[in-house]
Amino acid sequence: MYSKRYFIVGYATVVAVLAGVKWAFGISVAPSATAMPTQTETVTLATATTATHKPKPHPIRGVADYDLCFPDSQEVQLRSAIRWGVSSVRNRADAELRKSDLVYIDASPYYQVDRLWYSIPYLVPRAATLLHDIGRAYFDSLDAKGLPLHRLLVTSVLRSEDDVRRLQRHNGNATENSCHLYGTTFDISYNRYITVQDPEGPQRRQVRNDSLKYILCEVLRDKRREGRCYIKYERKQGCFHMTVR
Repeated sequence: MYSKRYFIVGYATVVAVLAGVKWAFGISVAPSATAMPTQTETVTLATATTATHKPKPHPIRGVADYDLCFPDSQEVQLRSAIRWGVSSVRNRADAELRKSDLVYIDASPYYQVDRLWYSIPYLVPRAATLLHDIGRAYFDSLDAKGLPLHRLLVTSVLRSEDDVRRLQRHNGNATENSCHLYGTTFDISYNRYITVQDPEGPQRRQVRNDSLKYILCEVLRDKRREGRCYIKYERKQGCFHMTVR
């Protein structure tokens, strides 16, 4: 009996001492289970926080009609080419000597020049700036719409006199007065793109995605509306044919 009494007294003393220590040193009690967020609530809060800071991708709209949006004929583009272009270039060696008139464009983070059979990678500065701005705007638009980056593919640029002669051997309809002769005109493919690979990530496959074409159409439409170029939608060649203005 005495043992039980001593046990109760000792237990009460210990509880009293612990309570005094807690009060003296300001030790807080852990929150109750009902005050802690559940796992579901934690996930919901994390999702809400992420959604708050991550901007919503812009919609992809494209254009209503390619032919109506990019109707500029050869005659219209030729007038602008003659106005802003250079005199005829004999060959690549001649183009390299025209440093005050022509810019070498086969190096850019925004586009890639395709293997050229009947043209050489030179443009007048005004057209080179336009091509650069189109490529940069395309990158910005892809990023805003939440799509991986792709570089544009330039398929035709300045055509020299030698190029015209070689082309006419294979194509009797090749014109001797093409806009490409003046260094003001270039073609951009609308069904081929260069996938930008992440050097620290897995290899990404190259894609042919209609979304990439729709976004390119939006960019080109804006540049045309700004009065910077004339554009023709080429169905058979699979490209946009454009001349600076």
